[in-house]
Amino acid sequence: MTIALRNRQRAVRLKTRWLKGLAELAHRRCCEVPGSGPLGHLQEISVAIVSDLSIARLHSQFMRITGPTDVLTFDHGEIVISAETAAAHARRLSQPVELEIALYTVHGLLHLNGYDDRTPRDAMRMRRMQTRILRWCQSQLPPP
Repeated sequence: MTIALRNRQRAVRLKTRWLKGLAELAHRRCCEVPGSGPLGHLQEISVAIVSDLSIARLHSQFMRITGPTDVLTFDHGEIVISAETAAAHARRLSQPVELEIALYTVHGLLHLNGYDDRTPRDAMRMRRMQTRILRWCQSQLPPP
C-alpha cells in the first residue's frame, strides 16, 4: 500500500515531507478502526493538494455544488484538498497550514474507511475519530 502525495498548486508553501509522513501514519491508524469502506483494499491512495479553482471545478462536476470546498474524497482512493481553503482556516485558528491539511487528510481517509458525516450524529462520531487519529499522528512526528 502506498500513499502518493502531490502538491499541484503554487499559492501556498507546504512542508510536503511532513504531510506525507502524517498521511502514512494516519492511513495505518485508520486501517485499525473498524469500517466498511474500501480503505483496506486500496493499493494506492492519492492525496492531491490543489488550488481553490481546481477543487471548485471538481466540487461542481461531482457534487453539483458551486464554489470551492476543503476536501473531496473519491472511493477509488483519491483525496483532493484545497491548499487555499486550508490556509484560510489555518490563519483563523492561528496554526500551521499543514495541520489543517493533515485534518483534511484524516477526514478523507475516514471517508474511505466508510465513515460518513451526513447526519449530525455521524458527523460527531467522525469528528471524534479524526481528532483522536490526528492527535496520535502529531504525537509521532515533530511539529510541522
